Amino acid sequence: MDYVELNLKENSPTVQEALAILEINLEIYRNEGVKVVKIIHGYGSHGVGGTICLEVRKYIRQLKKHGEIKDYLYGNEWDISSEKCFQILTRLCGHYNDVDLGHKNPGITIVVLQ
Repeated sequence: MDYVELNLKENSPTVQEALAILEINLEIYRNEGVKVVKIIHGYGSHGVGGTICLEVRKYIRQLKKHGEIKDYLYGNEWDISSEKCFQILTRLCGHYNDVDLGHKNPGITIVVLQ
């Protein structure tokens, strides 16, 4: 399996619960050979960046810094005109029909696993 979606908004978790779900699932996906994970974390009820969004992005940046993931892309960059997006799509054999592709959705983050 090349790609999975992980919905962290489901069941309205706390920030700590959402991060725990993310950590556990990334490890599972890594072990299963998943290449790309689309994390749905939302962007906050007022459009200014919810706590889960901010903490997920902070966590993902740390994973990248420590070499635990290959790369990441925020939803506003999830557009075919982005070089980084194009590289991720190529990693997925160039065929990917995500509903958020091209919609600049700040409520998602794309993670490329090792």
